[in-house]
Amino acid sequence: MAASSLALLPQTRKAFAASPNGRLNLAFIGVGGRGGRNLKTMTEQSLVDVQVVALCDVNRQNLGIASKLFPEARTYEDFRELYADRTDDIDAVVVSTTEHTHAYATMPALKMGKHVYCEKPLTLNVDEARRITQAAESAGVKTQMGTQIHGLPNYRRVVELIQSGAIGAVREAHVWVSRAWGLQSKEDSDRNQDRVFVSERPSETMTPPSYLNWDLWIGPAPMRPYHEVYFPGPKWYRWWDFGNGTMSDLGSHRVDLPWWALKLDAPQTIEAFGPEPHPEIAPASMHVTYEYDARGEMPPCKLTWYQGDHKPEIWNEGGIPQWANGALFIGEDGKMLLSDYSKYVLLPEAEFANFNPPEQFIPDSPGQHEEWLVACRDGSETASPFSYSGPLTEANHLGNVAFRAGEKIKWDSKALRVTNSDIANTFLGREPRSGWSLD
Repeated sequence: MAASSLALLPQTRKAFAASPNGRLNLAFIGVGGRGGRNLKTMTEQSLVDVQVVALCDVNRQNLGIASKLFPEARTYEDFRELYADRTDDIDAVVVSTTEHTHAYATMPALKMGKHVYCEKPLTLNVDEARRITQAAESAGVKTQMGTQIHGLPNYRRVVELIQSGAIGAVREAHVWVSRAWGLQSKEDSDRNQDRVFVSERPSETMTPPSYLNWDLWIGPAPMRPYHEVYFPGPKWYRWWDFGNGTMSDLGSHRVDLPWWALKLDAPQTIEAFGPEPHPEIAPASMHVTYEYDARGEMPPCKLTWYQGDHKPEIWNEGGIPQWANGALFIGEDGKMLLSDYSKYVLLPEAEFANFNPPEQFIPDSPGQHEEWLVACRDGSETASPFSYSGPLTEANHLGNVAFRAGEKIKWDSKALRVTNSDIANTFLGREPRSGWSLD
């Protein structure tokens, strides 16, 4: 089934029933960093009564801290053992591991009929994204990808303006972020405040920290010796084996807005621009242009993503405010510029001085976490279910596929293949290491 059609399918209304006292029992896989913040947010919110019944992390320091906060929860280092042990008292699972294990921690929960909240990006590659999307559809459970900004009011007001025709039909959109982490010169790495400078895979071996299970951290990726350029996060973020750099990471947040506002589906073509692709490391700076067919009454359009030193031409020429991070919609009757997550402006400002926005038609959200918890309890809908965020993740990954292939690619979403490049197809997925499977 094509990603575009999957995105339109409503999720089955399935609320939890495992907890006889009305409490939602949660298992958390990954409890440090973002996982720790997810744990804190979901247990401190007041909309749904939750109980933590299981905790899992390959980092025993993180696991120990979380276990002290929730001493009655079972603890595991290996999420495969969590699923094999017992799940009868688990209603829902929160996945906050490194990117390359997202799909492997999520798939068993879906197959067992558990609701899932998974951090962005949903998967490591295109193939995993499609499989997770289809598994969620089959499971009929409540899902949410952790793009917290999707739940804030500013995105919703921008979507309302675009979809109500405030600037006319949109045929061109641009999204850019200033973050420049990844392959670059030492000078640029220092200037861009990258987390680590590295230009090749280390040849030397280091001893992993005593609290880290390195074999489990590697998970389904090809085994390699431990080195400090991979750990702790987000150092791993730049390595193709473990992440996808800025494109898939921040793209989950930033491309989300035009994807939503313009009702985007599977792109027809994707072309990337940047430095010579490196076999191991994602680039710090690059940009990608996607071409989309018409969607209902919306015309064909182009969407371009920029990261690091790359910016839209109109930005470079001073044609718009030079905000470090932003999204620009170019319509037949004007432009809309959004900066960061909190503000937007209609351009030219003088022409929109007396503009009255449309009546609100997208309900406000209590927050991405709370929205999902309520959906698990009541069977209501979430705003970033895997039927939506799965195809979004696919599209983001295709930007990296085009970059690594070094050519403009044509995408057949239904067949899940690039039609004009055998090399590009090799980057759509990978065989997991022995002992790991999505089947």
